[in-house]
This record gives sequence, structure tokens and C-alpha cells, in this order.
Amino acid sequence: MHQPLEGIRVLELGMFHAGPAGAAILGDLGADVIKIEQPGLGDPIRRLAFVGHVHLQLPDGGSIWHEGANRSKKSVTIDLTKDTGRQIVYRLAAKSDVFLTSIRRSAVDKLKMNYESISKVNPKIIYAWVSGYGPKGPDRDIGAFDYQGQGRSGMMYHMGEPDMTPLVSQFGIIDQATSIMASHEIITALLMRERFGIGQEVHVSILSTAMYLLYCNILISLVGGFEAPRHQRSTEYPLRNYYKCADGRWFILTAGIFEKYWSPLCKAIGHPELENDERFNSNEKLLANSAQLIVTFDQIFATRPRDEWLKVLAEVDLPVAPVNRLSELTDDRQIMENDYIMDFDHPRLGKIKIPGYPIHFSKTNAKTRIAAPDLGQHTDYVLKEICGYSDTDIAKFKNEGVI
Repeated sequence: MHQPLEGIRVLELGMFHAGPAGAAILGDLGADVIKIEQPGLGDPIRRLAFVGHVHLQLPDGGSIWHEGANRSKKSVTIDLTKDTGRQIVYRLAAKSDVFLTSIRRSAVDKLKMNYESISKVNPKIIYAWVSGYGPKGPDRDIGAFDYQGQGRSGMMYHMGEPDMTPLVSQFGIIDQATSIMASHEIITALLMRERFGIGQEVHVSILSTAMYLLYCNILISLVGGFEAPRHQRSTEYPLRNYYKCADGRWFILTAGIFEKYWSPLCKAIGHPELENDERFNSNEKLLANSAQLIVTFDQIFATRPRDEWLKVLAEVDLPVAPVNRLSELTDDRQIMENDYIMDFDHPRLGKIKIPGYPIHFSKTNAKTRIAAPDLGQHTDYVLKEICGYSDTDIAKFKNEGVI
């Protein structure tokens, strides 16, 4: 069975998650991904033991986040501050399809790993660059992390209730989305190369990704001329809201078409009298009296456990879902049967569960194939089998500290 990107070779010169995880996605799709790292140091995410107060270190000394950002890759260590090291990468680039970097522009230029340099040895290469804030403007050379994307895009003012401070979400949501967008731009550029025979540089930023995730909210603000409001549960439209049940667990309902859902909902919850209640018997009245109905619904839904309510509401085809904690996802049969979480045999950690690839193909598959590599684990193999260097060459590189 062929994999979607089988035969595509990707070079990655990146750090942390935004960008490198895009290369991991390409690896999940079958690309041969080679991560270039500095000898003795490597990507700092390898040593990311804590984020704030959250412990991320594994028993073997590695980092959980490294496992996610660098799965499905090979690791080579090459000192790019040395001309010999750069020549090795140029030889590798000449035999590759994609070069992905998330290093700041100034560092990439200094290392001579920019598009101008790479495209000289391979004019048809797809050169993908991931930045903090974009290729133009006064902040184009400033670095950014996930939090900056959440803040600058407006996202922090769209989570939580109106009276709350701006809210930030853990962990790496915008980093991961940026990586998805990086894989998207690369695959699009590969398609263009196949159709038109051209290589090119493509670019996505943490800021552009965060704003694109907020597309609907930003469009509403720009076209409507008002700030898209935060969700206030106590007064929000009752059929587009979330409720707490007798067991302390929540579900979320999105039944926004009044004419379709109001009658079935009233009957399903055992209160058919609400259907013709003069306070709620039209969409306009329901909107005007939302706060009253939410109080009533809170009282009703507090009488039974969540799973009972989910079954009752699903029976009349109401769009309803549990509000899961992350620790509950493996108990969700729908998630598990679709391999949205899958088993993975890790060479050091044993059998673990990891997020699965979110797309199903009818005639192929995509999944994490190999665990994140040790630093420099594949250096000898890549230089010998792909670049064509001899054992003598490789020994010389090691003696000179190039690899």
C-alpha cells in the first residue's frame, strides 16, 4: 500500500513545535523527513522538561513535547557554522523535495540556509519558512511563540465569559495549527511543482495561522462593524449552550434552528408544556427570555446523569456532545473506533497511546510510523546512503567536528 507522500524527501531545520511539527505531519503521510540539528545540542525541545509548572520530562530524560514535534523523522547532526557542514546540507538539498525552516530570518541568512542559497543547488525545491509575524512589516524579524499568536490575533478575547480577563489556552494550540498550515502550504506547492514544474518559497506565520483560525470572528467584526462577543452562558441562546448534569459532567448543545429543534427538545426532556409556553413559543421570544429558560434547563438537566441525557437527546437527533476532559477521551467509543487516538509501540516507553492522524483514506493510510529520534541517530546512514559519502569521508567529518 502506497503512502500519500511516499518518495518525497523533506529537510527540516527548525526548533520547538511550530514548523517542525509540520514536518512530522509530512512524515506521518509517508515522506522521508530528515531533521538537521547542531551536534551536541540539537533542538531545545528535546530538553523541554517544564512549561511553567507543568512537568514534561520522561523517565529516560526526554521530553513529551519532543516526541510529538519530532515523530516520523530521522535526525542528523551537522555543524552549519562550518563551510563543510553547509556543503553537506547543500548536497542533501540537491536530492530533496522540501526544505522547511522555522529559524529566524537573520540566523538563516547567517548560516546561508536561506531560499537563495538552497534554490541554487535545487531550483525546483519547495522552501517553506515559518515565522512569528510574517515576511513583511516592522516585526518580521521578531520571534514568537504560541502565546503571542493567541494574544496578537485577538483569540484571548474570544474565550471565556465577557467579564473574564483575556484567557490563554494550553498547550501549543497555535503552534500545532501553524504546523498544519505549514504542511498544507508544502503539499500545495508540491502539487504546483508537479503541474507546472516550478519550485518556490512559501511562508506561513504563527500570527497568520491564529487569525485564519478566527476567520469567522474576524469577518463578523470587519463586515458587521462590531466586536464579536464572548459566550455568556447565563444569557446566551439556550439551544446553543452547555449544561451541567446530576453527576457534575457537562454536555454542549447546538440546536440553533428553532423550528426544527424546539418541539423535539421539549418532548425529549419530559416537559412538552414548554413548547407552547408564551415566553418561549417563538424564536424571538426565546431570545428575549433566554436567561429564564437557561435557569429552567439548568434545573431540568441537573436531575439526571450526563450519559442518560446524551442518549435521550440523541434519540431525537439533537446535535449534542459530551464536554470531555482530555483524560476522558480514551473512554469515548467514537474517538477510539475512528483511531483518533491510537496505540503506538514506542522503543523506550513501551506501548502508549498517541493522537492519530485525523483523515481517513480509502486506499492508503497515514499514521505515526517511528518515534522521535535520538540526537544524530541517523547521521551516518543519511550521509552514506543518500549523500553518497564514504566511510572515510564520514570519519573525517567526525574528526573535524562537522557532524
